[in-house]
Amino acid sequence: MGRNLQNGERLRPVDLARRHGLSTQAVRNYEEAGILPTAGRTAHGYRTYTPLHARALGAFLALVPGHGHQTATSIMRAVNEGMVDEAFRLIDESHAQLLEDRRTLQAVESALRDLEPTPASEPGAAVSGPGGTFIGPLAGKLGIRSATLRKWERAGLVRPRRDPRTGYRVYDEADVRDARLAHQLRRGGYLLEQIAPLIAQVRAAGGLEPLETALRDWHGRLSARGRAMLAGAAELEAYLRDRG
Repeated sequence: MGRNLQNGERLRPVDLARRHGLSTQAVRNYEEAGILPTAGRTAHGYRTYTPLHARALGAFLALVPGHGHQTATSIMRAVNEGMVDEAFRLIDESHAQLLEDRRTLQAVESALRDLEPTPASEPGAAVSGPGGTFIGPLAGKLGIRSATLRKWERAGLVRPRRDPRTGYRVYDEADVRDARLAHQLRRGGYLLEQIAPLIAQVRAAGGLEPLETALRDWHGRLSARGRAMLAGAAELEAYLRDRG
């Protein structure tokens, strides 16, 4: 099957591009990135593609919505280099990340339901004793840079106290909660100016109500990613089958 697709109909870059509303330059770029197998060349040096290349392009474009452009590129490159197990590992990582995002969302919902009201008139009420964590460990736990936490602090998303002896930022349990909420909202595509009032409401009132709309949107995004991964898997399987 793979041999027939590879040696059958000859396609121009524009033929692949038109099918997906792309530019011919995008098709050439995808080939250079390893997303498509290497094209054949005419006697005059023009690229020629086959239905197998078209199948590869369709698989890549189907993978992007669920896995993101970078991971989809790595998956296709691995397949085209004959490292199918590496492609499967990358896919597994994406599924694991989706599962972790679902678990985090569930944890956020649970945490919000259990929040005790924090009166807005008591700005120090979120501080719970001398314990806490520093900026480096918290950034590492969230998988972000310390500079990102400092930016969130300037935007009012987190409010760490300062250790009186060292001057270091100290994040207590409520700060960690706010940072996790901010992280999830940022992953969901929310802007800092959209997140700040939500977190302020959570601090002031507690409970799930201030974030109900955002949480519904998270659920929708996660479901869309899961379905997109299924669609991408189907197209990739077809490509693998046709490669032989």
